[in-house]
Amino acid sequence: METVKISPDKGSSPGKRSRICLIFATRGRAELLEHVIAFVDLQTVKPDLTIVSCVSDEDVGNVASHPGILVIKGKPGLPAQRNNALNHVPDGFDVVIFLDDDFLMHDTWIQEVLKVMDSDPSIACVTGTVIADGIHGPGYSFEEGRAILASTNEIPERLSITSTGGPYGCNMAFRARSIAGLRFDERLVLYGWQEDRDFGGQIWNLGSRVVRINTALGVHLGVKRGRVSGRKFGYSQVINPLYLVRKNTMPLRDALDHVMRNVGSNIVRSVAPEPWVDRRGRLSGNLIGLWDFLRGRLTPERAAKL
Repeated sequence: METVKISPDKGSSPGKRSRICLIFATRGRAELLEHVIAFVDLQTVKPDLTIVSCVSDEDVGNVASHPGILVIKGKPGLPAQRNNALNHVPDGFDVVIFLDDDFLMHDTWIQEVLKVMDSDPSIACVTGTVIADGIHGPGYSFEEGRAILASTNEIPERLSITSTGGPYGCNMAFRARSIAGLRFDERLVLYGWQEDRDFGGQIWNLGSRVVRINTALGVHLGVKRGRVSGRKFGYSQVINPLYLVRKNTMPLRDALDHVMRNVGSNIVRSVAPEPWVDRRGRLSGNLIGLWDFLRGRLTPERAAKL
């Protein structure tokens, strides 16, 4: 871990500011997306273009008329929707940011990311620090997430830069030239479990750095609406990490850790599952995935058919 003291009230380095493209992939959350877009407007450094990648007009609602937003439509699935957005990023942009449609940025998030990228040209990807993550529980409402951010103290005065195996997909920024020609793996269908780790692994394999910083703060609401079924997701929990090992974008040890933790958690909690998690469906998907793996079948796309 590197620790660097940077005054939090300073902007990015002098000179021409980087041109920023912000991307959301969304489906079935038009009202929430509108709230999240409003948070983007509070940034001290605003994106030059925001691309919303959706499947139908109903996915975006009033956001389509918002100034500075390009709405594009295509086939469903997180990797496919993100790739569609990448195909629409104009030439001349320096930084590409991906946010989940339920992630609320602290108002200096973009500013802090640019500071780090300006400080070290070897850094190709920056992911921030999630101060509250609803994915580990029932999720937060927009109002709850906004209140958590409002109660957050000043960002840390001392910047910590930690190398990481992959970014956290709810909030990640990339140097545009470092991802030229790279795409998310569309075999990781639906929710695209571990698609962020795979994308980060591609960057690592090219010799660039992927880091996490403690000064780009945000809240991940972890909204459950729009998630895939437990069985489909459980299958992806097993097959996707093992598939990434074969691609050389995830170490075997990390993949086995993911699989064992998820399967173990689903076994234990299926006895008395949380109301917001289909543990038994996930466990069923886990078992199908393990059986496919034992038969030599690493087919992440099969999740869509379960």
